[in-house]
Amino acid sequence: MSLIHESAETLGALIASGDVSSREVTQAHVDHIAAVEPDIHSYLYVDAERALAQAKAVDSRLAAGEKLGPLAGVPIAVKDVFTYVGAPTTCGSRILEGWMPPYNATVVDRILGAGMVILGKTNMDEFAMGSSTENSAFGPTHNPWDLARIPGGSGGGSAAALAGFEAPLSLGSDTGGSIRQPAAVTGTVGVKPTYGGTSRYGLVAMASSLDQPGPCARTVTDAALLHAVIAGYDPHDSTSIPAPAPDVVGAARVRDVAGMRIGVVKELGGEGYDPGVKQRFQETVEALALAGAEIVEVSCPHFDLALGAYYLIMPSEASSNLARFDAMRYGLRVGDDGNNSAEQVMRLTRRAGFGQEVKRRIILGTYALSSGYYDEYYGSAQKARTLIIADFTAAFEKVDVLVSPTTPTTAFKLGERINDPLAMYKADLCTIPSNMAGNASGSFPVGLAPEDGLPVGFQVMAPPMRDDLVYRVGGAVESTLEDVWGHTMLAQLAKETR
Repeated sequence: MSLIHESAETLGALIASGDVSSREVTQAHVDHIAAVEPDIHSYLYVDAERALAQAKAVDSRLAAGEKLGPLAGVPIAVKDVFTYVGAPTTCGSRILEGWMPPYNATVVDRILGAGMVILGKTNMDEFAMGSSTENSAFGPTHNPWDLARIPGGSGGGSAAALAGFEAPLSLGSDTGGSIRQPAAVTGTVGVKPTYGGTSRYGLVAMASSLDQPGPCARTVTDAALLHAVIAGYDPHDSTSIPAPAPDVVGAARVRDVAGMRIGVVKELGGEGYDPGVKQRFQETVEALALAGAEIVEVSCPHFDLALGAYYLIMPSEASSNLARFDAMRYGLRVGDDGNNSAEQVMRLTRRAGFGQEVKRRIILGTYALSSGYYDEYYGSAQKARTLIIADFTAAFEKVDVLVSPTTPTTAFKLGERINDPLAMYKADLCTIPSNMAGNASGSFPVGLAPEDGLPVGFQVMAPPMRDDLVYRVGGAVESTLEDVWGHTMLAQLAKETR
């Protein structure tokens, strides 16, 4: 296989040993990006010159005998919701087109501190609002498995960059499934850490009580290695947990579930799920049972409230966070010709700068927070959130982890749901509960759906600060089903992209 098809773990080892240079690895990815980007459109900004300079610096440090981490010199793509000095941060929106941030996100600083090479910024639904990356102001990303289909959202660019071999690793953010849902439909790995386990400082906020940075990769160990780099306490983030991060790398390498109690969530399955999704999910559960896990059906009755509660809490927080984009301090400014008042400039700017979905959610959130409706809508949604957390707490007294399909369907076609917001929102049906509760969860590929030949994701949910359990089960899934997805899925994609 060529350098672009190797795992991040393998690339890191090759670079450390001197068998290849970071510059060679980076150049291979830069060249491949140039070749496939017209079709896939994973990136909004490719920082080739700086990436090659970063790679050269790593090579020089290694040549001088410096001992660096396991991902030193390995390229990575970063979702365009994280600030990175010297690169535009647009959040997929016209209102921030060309904006250059004055500071780095904490997770970006940690990536650079680990000696990793940032290739560029990936495409996303505008301000992370969407499940298909079709809401990007700069055009949709295409799924490398089928260019006529969506790569998931909001982090479709980060997932497609992996599936298209445009990066061995990528950084995402997950508010209602924006890491896990794209991972599922692109046949990659995506993990949402425990809320507060990775720093939100420098992550442009959409819904502050839900947003969480996390790793995206093609293998479980690669995701764990990146998770270890970005995790840990950050005094700049008031929600950061002041406790040691779980040993996710060690857990990913255990690849053993013997004696574990795995709960199948009754409410996350059945009607509305594609037959192929249900088939691959059940096969995976059976494989885990054969590997020594105890399978238990678990009822979480208030999970049925999660979708409705989320689409009140998230827009409410988004309407508050996006109020800062007022044309007065930074970003787009329209109508500032001396003939309009400040209020008119603000109105014209927000009309021109925000897309339809962003406007929809701002209006919905502002309404839910308005006088006379706060308790009826936002307050009720928070009560539902408390019940969902209680369901998780009760379930984790019976089992070690919970599992479900990551998404009810495989990747749908571009344009199929763009004018049907409710159908679009249902793509996050299985992923939202973990964001509402703040616990750890991840999506792992488990083969292709028989009816359409598209990837299926398997979701693992663990208690807060037990991210290691997500990786332990994910590693076992990868191990027991390697012949199904490792050789059928990734090798197939690699062959097509040689």
